[in-house]
Amino acid sequence: MKILMFGRGVISTVYGWALEQAGHEVEFYVRPGRAATYGDTIGLDLLDTRHRLRGKRVTEQWPVRYRENLDGDFDLIVVSVPHYRLAEAAAVLAPRLGDATVLVFGNIWEEPLDAIAPLPVDRVAWGFPQAGGGFGEDGVLRATLMTSVVLGTLGRPPTAREQAVRDLFGEAGFRLREQPDFRGWLWIHFVSDAGLMSQAVRLGSLSKLAGAPGDLHRALLAGRELVPLLKARGVDLRRHRLPLFRRPVWLTAAVLAGLTAYFEPVRANFVAHSDPDAVEPREVCRDTLAEARRLGVPVPRLEAAEPYFTRSSAGKEKS
Repeated sequence: MKILMFGRGVISTVYGWALEQAGHEVEFYVRPGRAATYGDTIGLDLLDTRHRLRGKRVTEQWPVRYRENLDGDFDLIVVSVPHYRLAEAAAVLAPRLGDATVLVFGNIWEEPLDAIAPLPVDRVAWGFPQAGGGFGEDGVLRATLMTSVVLGTLGRPPTAREQAVRDLFGEAGFRLREQPDFRGWLWIHFVSDAGLMSQAVRLGSLSKLAGAPGDLHRALLAGRELVPLLKARGVDLRRHRLPLFRRPVWLTAAVLAGLTAYFEPVRANFVAHSDPDAVEPREVCRDTLAEARRLGVPVPRLEAAEPYFTRSSAGKEKS
């Protein structure tokens, strides 16, 4: 396939690398002027767990191709942007799609169809990455690529385009986790993130939660108080497994503390999120709290963390 990664963020870079390794032609769309700034290679320090439980370390300078326009005949465009940028990305892409399928690959807090409203629905596939990390001050991307990807639909079987996306990832060595109620799954994931991020912003970054059972305990409690918000939004929780919300909090916190301290694929993912000025955690918390207030759902733990995620909104412009 000829694949365009929309942007050069962590997820776009990790999966762009993996798909190119599988034999596909990959390019990155970046804003005008950015290509010269980025240079011809990306420094990678990846832990790839697709074939080994503890992962295979990959360190290299990966040669990449950038473009600063959307002209081209692509088979697939992968859009993995912060949730608050998705509508903007959809509007930019809509008149320039050609015959490409668009894979929406990340967090969504709006109604999914509203979030991508300018795009033709029959050209959209839905998914969620299982990778994470961050670019260091040296420009190197340090990240973990997990063995699976989540793919979903909005209550109907996959279309031919969506099946082609599934085949693409399967042939690239990923296990596929299917979510037929993808809307509900996305929102469950979003509030789980909000619980973790409410404590991450209090401490300074997600990396500070690694190996910290007390702080993880508080994060899990913050996430559990958001379950009524999911119900208020119409999520049928019976259709989903909710291990973070149903198992004893003390036990889940202890397990997470152990994993983030000692199991390298999980630990590396947490530790890489060390930017105290990261925008997305604050936006996740802000938007979750705003929706809880709109629906009249009490969320005292998230409200208690509000001073930490409302200190500044300036970063939203620099992301």
